[in-house]
Amino acid sequence: MRRLPFLPTLPLCGALTLLSAASDGRARAIRRLGTVSSLAALALLTALVLPGLARAQTRSLSTQGQLLDRIAAVVNDGVVLESELDDRLKEVKAQLQAQGLTPPPDSVLRKQVLNSLILQQVQLQQADRDGITISDDTLNAALQQVAKRNGIAFADLPTALAQEGINYATYRDQMRDQLIIGLLRERDVLQRIVVTPREISQFLARQSRQPSAQSEYDVSHILIAVPSDATPTQIAGARQLADKVEQLAKAGKNFASLAVAYSNAPDALKGGDLGWRKGSELPTFMTNVIPSLKPGEVSAVLRTPSGFHIFKLNNVRRQGKRDIIEQVHVRHILLIPNALQDNATVRQRLEKLRQNILAGKIKFAVAAASTSQDPGSASQGGDLGWQSSSGYTPRFSAAIAKLKVGEISQPFQTRFGWHIAQLLGRRHYDETQEMKRLHAMEAIRASKADEETELWLQQLRDQAYVRIMSG
Repeated sequence: MRRLPFLPTLPLCGALTLLSAASDGRARAIRRLGTVSSLAALALLTALVLPGLARAQTRSLSTQGQLLDRIAAVVNDGVVLESELDDRLKEVKAQLQAQGLTPPPDSVLRKQVLNSLILQQVQLQQADRDGITISDDTLNAALQQVAKRNGIAFADLPTALAQEGINYATYRDQMRDQLIIGLLRERDVLQRIVVTPREISQFLARQSRQPSAQSEYDVSHILIAVPSDATPTQIAGARQLADKVEQLAKAGKNFASLAVAYSNAPDALKGGDLGWRKGSELPTFMTNVIPSLKPGEVSAVLRTPSGFHIFKLNNVRRQGKRDIIEQVHVRHILLIPNALQDNATVRQRLEKLRQNILAGKIKFAVAAASTSQDPGSASQGGDLGWQSSSGYTPRFSAAIAKLKVGEISQPFQTRFGWHIAQLLGRRHYDETQEMKRLHAMEAIRASKADEETELWLQQLRDQAYVRIMSG
């Protein structure tokens, strides 16, 4: 049977398999407990699940207890359940076998999967503390995209998932968690990356001297992580392990299998696959390593603040150069829902604001400067300048694609919040030095993102209380 590629490829967003289709919501609530202790959580879990079984099992339960589940790990005030770990382990094994890879021993793979679930819990808890949520409208829009990519109607998605053995309610929870983590990373990592004019000038000068910047590289990667407060003994141990993995890789051991067994990177359970990367977007610490490799070659161990890295170049190809691009000139107003203003309230505010602008009671730029919650454009009257529509999120691009020049959109939602946008112009634009600098800035941001994300995840993990309850 054809395996549908339902899950989006977001890093470290493994599926959360819950106790059962009947108790998905209850199990999810237990794993997200705020101030309830882990023992209390287990007791509450039993209290929630047992009523559904009581009528059928009253007699048997009166004479002997029945173990419903175990806790695999305590993560701050939440838990990772054994059932969740076991189901995720089966899923990863099936994925590896589908790729033609031999899974490592269960003890090794189980540890990797548990670490992945712990990291996921840490991120979801951080998002919960920060009030980051995904509305049903946003979730449904993401699921509609999944259905569209698989060539089926949205209404048929539950049936298609059931044919693959996937519970639709559980799948919705998995998707929501992935979107929440993506939004958290966007806010805490990507939006905080700063690119200076000097970096852009240096990038352009380097690009003119390096043909490799015009190439794309298919790269795989293994990270042996080092805690931020590591002792010399821990650093030496990590280096020793990295040297061992490098020797195994260069001796012909399957690199993807080594990544699954040893890597601490978010992509470990995908065999360390980073996919195709433009030469100009390679992380800074990789720019001198990857272009020097031939396809199939493995790098020497490379030390960075996050740990020890080993890379493999799978393939390389030249980029096609695009001289003419289509640009749009847009301004917008962004409002972000919170505990005091839900989605409906924010949407109503934007609708009223739009009506006032159309009626001439207030100018768009004035409204944006006084109300928009986009720190990058509010002071500019909401003006986002000229840029390619592909530079926006898919939902934002789709909304402005429907507009005529001068028209103001109805309120629409993206992962950043609710917007109204006005299209100020369209043009076909020949790339100039200004545009090259814009592309350079985007490339530098992309090159910094991987390393910054690894350091951020390591920091979240170091700050969390984690207790492993099973081996």
